[in-house]
Amino acid sequence: MEYFDYKYRVIYADTDQMGITYYANYLKWFEAGRNEYFRTLGFPYTECEKKGIYLPVAEAHVNYLSPSTYDDDIIVRTSVAEIGNSTLRFEYQVMNAKTHVVVATGSTLHVFVNKAMKPCRVPEEIKAVVKEHVLLKKRCRCK
Repeated sequence: MEYFDYKYRVIYADTDQMGITYYANYLKWFEAGRNEYFRTLGFPYTECEKKGIYLPVAEAHVNYLSPSTYDDDIIVRTSVAEIGNSTLRFEYQVMNAKTHVVVATGSTLHVFVNKAMKPCRVPEEIKAVVKEHVLLKKRCRCK
């Protein structure tokens, strides 16, 4: 799996009355991972917006496997699982940075749309950047 790791420390406000991470926060962490993934590739989300292209979430899924709690260092591992004609699917793995225990997995499906909210094709420059990242990672593993 080709991926980007986003590191985060769980703050007290992320937890619920039981002292574990509130379930919806995983979706916020997925978003942070996605944003940093593209920023690292040199293509921040703001560049899409400048071109009149938006990526609303059409589908989101989270599997909760183990709790995370206040002050845990976590890693949100983000990867592009699939690029369609007008869609992009991300997969996520959230793990405790110290124990490497996977606490959640999930995915989001995004549809490329224009300002009128009509689907449009994935820009070739985005496809190229993502594919180059995947190829570069594969080349690096071979050494």
